[in-house]
Amino acid sequence: MSKAEKRSAARLAAVQALYQMEITGAGVVDATVEFERFWIGKEVEGLAFKPVEDAFFRDLVAGVVREQKTVDRRVDEALARGWPLRRIETVLRAILRVAAFELLFRRDVPPRVTITEYVDVARAFYDGDEPGLVNAVLDTLARSDRNEELLARH
Repeated sequence: MSKAEKRSAARLAAVQALYQMEITGAGVVDATVEFERFWIGKEVEGLAFKPVEDAFFRDLVAGVVREQKTVDRRVDEALARGWPLRRIETVLRAILRVAAFELLFRRDVPPRVTITEYVDVARAFYDGDEPGLVNAVLDTLARSDRNEELLARH
């Protein structure tokens, strides 16, 4: 698997870990250890969980928890008025949190890559308008924080 494929798998696993943490109340260490031991790179109930870039996965999960106040505030600002992050469904909230963390704190990843990757993650879970919402929120954050990179042509 390529580094890009392992990072894509890490993004999906991070969303799943954050979802599990919110549902079960597990902490960062317990959630990452469980995912690394029992899910990542394994087949579970007929579903294959791809190998991930471990350090990237851990940084995403721990980073969202570490920077959650900033991440949540920034996502709230980008969401439509009257729809704070706490009112968003749990899986979608996890997607938005991981994506916003990566966009705001992982400057090594181009913003267009982050946006595309998390729209794809949203498509893995939703058939409706949710991928468009993810795109709109991340586009708003990127234009606010990393506009020069968005405007630059590569």
